[in-house]
Amino acid sequence: MDIEIRNCNNIDDGKISIVEGALNVKYAINGTGKTTIANALMAFVNNDEQIKKALVPFRYIDSPGDHDPEVSGYDGVSKINIFNERYVQDYVFQPTELVKNSFEIFVKSPDYDKHIKEIEKLLNSINTTFQSHPDLDGLIVAFSQFVDGFGKAKNGYSATGAIGKGLGKGNIIENIPRELEPYAPYLASENNVKWIKWQIDGKTYLDVAEQCPYCSGKIDDRKEKILKVSETFDPKVVDQINKMLSVFEQLMPYFDDDTQKKIKEIIKNSAGITDVQKQYLIEIKQQIEVLLGQLYGLKHLGFHALKKIDKIGDELKNFRIEITYYSHLNSEMMREKVGIINNTLDEVLSKAGLLQGEIAKQKVLVKSTIETYKTEINDFLHYSGYKYTVDIVDDNGDSENYRLVLKHIEANDQVSEVENHLSFGEKNALALVMFMYNAIKEDPDLIVLDDPISSFDGNKKFAILNMLFMGKHCFRNKTVLLLTHEFNTVIDVIYNLPYNFNPAPHAAFLVVKNGLLEEKVIAKKDIASFSRIADANIHSEIDTLNKLVYLRRLLEIIKPGGLEWQLISNVFKKREHPEIHENNGKRPMTDQEIEEASKTIRCEYIPDFDYFEEYKKTSNVHQLKKLYDDSKSNYEKLQIYRIIFNDNHPNSVIKKYINEAFHVENDYLFQLNPIEFDTVPQYIIEECDKYIAEIK
Repeated sequence: MDIEIRNCNNIDDGKISIVEGALNVKYAINGTGKTTIANALMAFVNNDEQIKKALVPFRYIDSPGDHDPEVSGYDGVSKINIFNERYVQDYVFQPTELVKNSFEIFVKSPDYDKHIKEIEKLLNSINTTFQSHPDLDGLIVAFSQFVDGFGKAKNGYSATGAIGKGLGKGNIIENIPRELEPYAPYLASENNVKWIKWQIDGKTYLDVAEQCPYCSGKIDDRKEKILKVSETFDPKVVDQINKMLSVFEQLMPYFDDDTQKKIKEIIKNSAGITDVQKQYLIEIKQQIEVLLGQLYGLKHLGFHALKKIDKIGDELKNFRIEITYYSHLNSEMMREKVGIINNTLDEVLSKAGLLQGEIAKQKVLVKSTIETYKTEINDFLHYSGYKYTVDIVDDNGDSENYRLVLKHIEANDQVSEVENHLSFGEKNALALVMFMYNAIKEDPDLIVLDDPISSFDGNKKFAILNMLFMGKHCFRNKTVLLLTHEFNTVIDVIYNLPYNFNPAPHAAFLVVKNGLLEEKVIAKKDIASFSRIADANIHSEIDTLNKLVYLRRLLEIIKPGGLEWQLISNVFKKREHPEIHENNGKRPMTDQEIEEASKTIRCEYIPDFDYFEEYKKTSNVHQLKKLYDDSKSNYEKLQIYRIIFNDNHPNSVIKKYINEAFHVENDYLFQLNPIEFDTVPQYIIEECDKYIAEIK
């Protein structure tokens, strides 16, 4: 895919190519805009307006509408994962785990989900058996009403509960006062509460006339009896009596004969429930509460109730109801109901073997998955020289609570406050590994690594590359954009180990000049030792003075301090009469030494070399300025600048860079040809341009 980027920070316009399904390394010096490229892709793929706004070039902040950031060419990318500082801040080194959602990343695989579905399927068949079981539901409703009638109190019996309110002071429905017995049919009827309310509502009319407000007959001898009804019977109390009598009536068949007899005595008592009777009822209630616990357990039988159990069959047997242990409930009706429930449980037990087998498979899978990931990460840490290991723990035995934690090899406990113990490199290495596993899990269309391995030494760099692109779980066959200022990464990927990558990786050099982003493909042939590069440039068509730039550095490697090196150094020092500098002293070169050195240079390197002709060039500032302007290589411009100004520059940083570039670089054995790849930072050249432009 060809990604076009416009108006994003320092990039006015440019294009980069990304080969899908492969590693794409983009090498650029610092300040080129690697992070800008990463942020631009993230902003437009995720349609993040906040990041888009931050991409507007500073010179256009006051008129962004005319220069809005634009990115195109990413049509096939709908999901992107980026490794950068933001990822590390938001996802890595959490208080209780190394990376957020450890369970999702390291345990919850497609195979895990497949097994869970099989387990849930079996458990659902078990669970639904009791979900709408009429006998089970009937017992739960009836016994729950009985328990609720006691109200809420620490001692198990509350005077404000339905039993306490309705029967606590005696059953007034069963024990009607003699003078009110004529009303017994009404008080014992199903609508007794409504009748009592009717009586109470009607008494407000007793003094209106001499007639009875209920029957229009004479009221003189009835008024006292009518008032007695409202004084004796409270409709709320009667309502509670009705409610609890109904509950007791429904439960009577479930109580054994002796319990039935005692309960009838209690609920018909005219003097109220005694303390002994209260304790007796509480004893019954306690047995029913235990039974309800078993009934609810059956009702809610499911994965969370059984997933920690190795022997599912044995666990299911614990749900069997042994009614002989419930002395108050050991009735014929109860034995019949419990028998039906236990028979259903026996049917469920027949499925327990299959369920246990599936859970066993799941545990084996989880253990194998955990061991695989632990081994991979710990091998990486070991061979990278880090004294840490990781472990995937499950503190609660809850398979949805796995956490990836860090341990030191010299301690057993996990490392808390990880960020305070790890070095910058250690944190970056672990963060990269966590990002890799997370990205594999999320499977984005594009993975971007923003300068990920700059903080590692050589061996650790390769360990990271090996982990990210060559391991069992890695970015193989995924579209990856790796932005880096580390040339060693390019060397490993393109020159040293391309055969370890499958498919083959791709590399390119990025440069931004005057706001224009360009990339140039880096092939294996482009990576060469400096001696080879110098030899090629010496035999190219460039100006002889530029050839001497490369020859001097080549001789500094193969023949430092020799006559040829001394002679060329004199050219750059603009000495009309060459000198030899040795042993902290100097002397003029003899004519014989000059001729001998010149002859070697002409025979082996530059056939038309003439010291005094080259000296004339260095003495002619206008010729040097033209040579500077005509040069297409920033590296050569830098050398010519140094000749013109004799390594002087008012800024010590710029001066140091120019002087170091003049001598042999020891950063790496291999490099890119500076004629073809502008590896000198553009801001350095722009600084040189200012002083060159002042030459009249």
